[in-house]
Amino acid sequence: MKRALVVIDVQNEYVTGAMPISYPPPAESLANIAAAIDTAAQEGVPVVVVQHAAPAGSPVFARGTHGFELHDVVASRPYSHLVEKTLPSSFVGTDLDAWLRREGIDTLTIVGYMTQTCDESTTRDAVHRGYRVEMLSDATGTVALSNRAGTLTAAEIHRAVLVVMQTFFAYVATTTEWIGALRTKTPLGRPDFAAATDAGQIKTDG
Repeated sequence: MKRALVVIDVQNEYVTGAMPISYPPPAESLANIAAAIDTAAQEGVPVVVVQHAAPAGSPVFARGTHGFELHDVVASRPYSHLVEKTLPSSFVGTDLDAWLRREGIDTLTIVGYMTQTCDESTTRDAVHRGYRVEMLSDATGTVALSNRAGTLTAAEIHRAVLVVMQTFFAYVATTTEWIGALRTKTPLGRPDFAAATDAGQIKTDG
């Protein structure tokens, strides 16, 4: 396997801007993102940084604003490739897939924001394109949501998405577990839909 660390939307908007991450606490996720980037550099794993962009005048992520800029945790560290996107999936309308294939990458490790939007969309898209995916539970994060469909806390959203990802789309690990796997040159596991069903985590009708 050949990994790439994909750092999604670690921008000021999610820390000091209009949409501050609330769970896990951003101090925790940012520290783990930093540790993941540093370990990737030490172990020769390429780092892809993804930056969300919206047109000037947009309420969030508008180009040229402080919120659009990469947070210093990412901006102060070297990376291999920068992707600018305008939709949740880091693959749509970008050169990410072409770059990964040129580099011979077959496994993506996802960190960054937010768990249920850009992280999840990129993960699902990656699986559909044939990549193996890992997601670091404590190096991602989200916000609480409330709309006409209902209300969810950030912790509820985060936990639910990670359970779904582990069921089929990505192996969910802590940053410490991932760092250990890198340093010992061992793969993490794979999601297992059948095992999740057998364990009673999913109820089916058939």
